[in-house]
Amino acid sequence: MIRTDSNKRKTGGRYEEMACGYLASEGLLILERNFRCRSGEIDIIAKDKETYVFVEVKYRRSSSMGFPSEAVDRKKQATISKVADFYRVRYKLSSDTSYRFDVISIMGSEIKWYKNAFDYCGFC
Repeated sequence: MIRTDSNKRKTGGRYEEMACGYLASEGLLILERNFRCRSGEIDIIAKDKETYVFVEVKYRRSSSMGFPSEAVDRKKQATISKVADFYRVRYKLSSDTSYRFDVISIMGSEIKWYKNAFDYCGFC
């Protein structure tokens, strides 16, 4: 089956919605979905108490193409870090504002939440 970009977006949207529901049930406040700038996109931006959380959502039907979390490589981490920088400047967040980078991995119907999945990677 050939997937078009429209189908990929629709599928991605469905799993991002599932991830938002999961995070909300864990007490996070969802602030933004699909936050974009010219550097790229962050799937979900949320708050966990006083900490801003930048979340990448990855889905795989099975592990035959690898685990979903493995798709968040150094290049993707650098992109997410740059978009997070833009978000922090745009909303005038102070330099002492707490933030972290999480990954939601969905395989089949199983959700795994990796808190602090990677460190800031603005220059990698």
